[in-house]
Amino acid sequence: MKHIAGDRVAVYSGGTGPDEKLATDAVVSLGEIGIGVEGQFPKAIDPEILLSADRVVILGDQAKVEASDGMKSAIETWLTIEPADRGIHGAARAALVRDDIYARVMKLAHELGVSEKE
Repeated sequence: MKHIAGDRVAVYSGGTGPDEKLATDAVVSLGEIGIGVEGQFPKAIDPEILLSADRVVILGDQAKVEASDGMKSAIETWLTIEPADRGIHGAARAALVRDDIYARVMKLAHELGVSEKE
């Protein structure tokens, strides 16, 4: 979303079981379409941000995140493709997942009225 909307949207990410480092295939795949991840690192979901977020999106159905009292937003789950289920791994898998998520983020940006950087 930062790549699309710039600073017009505050974006936070976190995981239910973050790894020690970003997935190399994902970082390379994002770089192929001009998205940098400088300064980013795996981190746990911040409960305070979860409460204040206008939109909460969970990728896939493996992460289990419960709604908390006082949340501004419902939790939306994006059931993304999983190429590994079809025997696709490595860079090819990362590119397919990237493209699926990117299309969803573009749609969300349009819904939010921030489709292009100013």
